[in-house]
Amino acid sequence: MLVSKIMQTRVSVVSPNTSVRAAAALMLDRDIGMLPVCKDHIPVGIVTDRDLVMRLLSDAEPGLEQPVSAVMTSHVLSCRADQDVVAVARVMGDAQVRRLVVCDCIGRLVGVVSLGDIARDASEELAGQALGEIVECR
Repeated sequence: MLVSKIMQTRVSVVSPNTSVRAAAALMLDRDIGMLPVCKDHIPVGIVTDRDLVMRLLSDAEPGLEQPVSAVMTSHVLSCRADQDVVAVARVMGDAQVRRLVVCDCIGRLVGVVSLGDIARDASEELAGQALGEIVECR
């Protein structure tokens, strides 16, 4: 099964200049835990609920108006829509992540695929294996 069959294509994104406060409000409103950070539809980072807590609140003086670029993860792990779900689940497990951005052949964001998508639409067993690797202590 290909990623294109299970990925989410309606993805909320923010720009690097979006405030942390606005990103957190969007996550709350959409009930999501990750936002791709894009410039001209190209992912330049991701910001997760964990990023907000760990990086922002560990600051002596958290700045909710600072840009998302100050707290985002700039190393973006991605996959392509034409990749096999098994290979993508393996990448998730190896990298210990629960979500990947999906990009087209020139790097533009076209969706997001999560372990939940894999479990729901492809294979619960495959998602379980990837999750086992994600939570494994290294």
